[in-house]
Amino acid sequence: MKLSDFDFDLPDHLIATRPAKPRSSARLLVAEGDAITDARVTDILRWLRPGDRLVLNDTKVLPARLSGTRSRMGAEGLTQAKIEVTLLEPRAHGHWAALLKPLKKIREGEEIVFSPDLTARLEAKEDGQGVLSFNLNGADFDAALQGAGQMPLPPYIAAKRAADTQDKTDYQTVWARALGAVAAPTASLHFDEPLLQQIRALGVEISFVTLHVGAGTFLPVKVEDVTTHKMHAEWGEVTAEAAAEIAATKAAGGRVIPVGTTALRLIESAARDGQIRPWQGETDIFIYPGFTFHVADALMTNFHLPKSTLMMLVSALMGPERIRAIYDHAVTEGYRFFSYGDASLLIPPR
Repeated sequence: MKLSDFDFDLPDHLIATRPAKPRSSARLLVAEGDAITDARVTDILRWLRPGDRLVLNDTKVLPARLSGTRSRMGAEGLTQAKIEVTLLEPRAHGHWAALLKPLKKIREGEEIVFSPDLTARLEAKEDGQGVLSFNLNGADFDAALQGAGQMPLPPYIAAKRAADTQDKTDYQTVWARALGAVAAPTASLHFDEPLLQQIRALGVEISFVTLHVGAGTFLPVKVEDVTTHKMHAEWGEVTAEAAAEIAATKAAGGRVIPVGTTALRLIESAARDGQIRPWQGETDIFIYPGFTFHVADALMTNFHLPKSTLMMLVSALMGPERIRAIYDHAVTEGYRFFSYGDASLLIPPR
């Protein structure tokens, strides 16, 4: 299975840099059987049935990009350096792993000032990254971070424009609760409260799980034999309540439809023996063609990067040839791609 098997040509103008307004007005490509239907996210009710269950990721994105100043007194007096920080993941003792640019401009023990309220000390350098300790924790840290930080937009958006205040709303789901992600579960960005109310009124149930999406989600696959690729690990949890709800839907013959690849990867991590169970920990599950799905009956997801692990995941669900046809259609019809782009509803044969 070669990396080139998951490549396709994507015109640059199809990469979305802002979301549709309102959220639920985005386009929706529905692939069911041999049919492809062009619709809107608000039309998803046409393909949902009473007794189905949507599984939503309730992770909350950190405004993880910080710009600060390092000050140092030396023989030539006070010197300063601008340090750009991207938080990656929490560590023990309240520390954070982070990317620092330029890392060579700061020494262990030195402080970075981000705002009058928020500072960090460099505790260590590890594998080209830094380990930071902040002057605040808990709710005080969250509040100061909201004020000083910017949303960590994906590289393909950040290359086109800087993050701004609007992204703090746009790059967050309406049900975000558990703070800890540095990337959004982007398929979920298409839902607003009116649409959720209509879905519930139809008799479709909703369960919440948590997977803190890490920066590793944007790492490229560098091996030609994709089966040898090593996935990044991300922390997640399927509570006893969520596991019981999902199991009950399966037992009753309803469909379990994760919204986003993060929710799908998590529930499949919690069901590797064939049955969904409560689960907590780090998952590095890698889903590519040949994978056996135990829980997911369909998937709502955005359109993914060429040669990415997410292209491999949707190819596993629908079949490589079918996905190629779906993506050819999406490009031809001008669907918007990636995090702020349009959505697809992928329904494989049961």
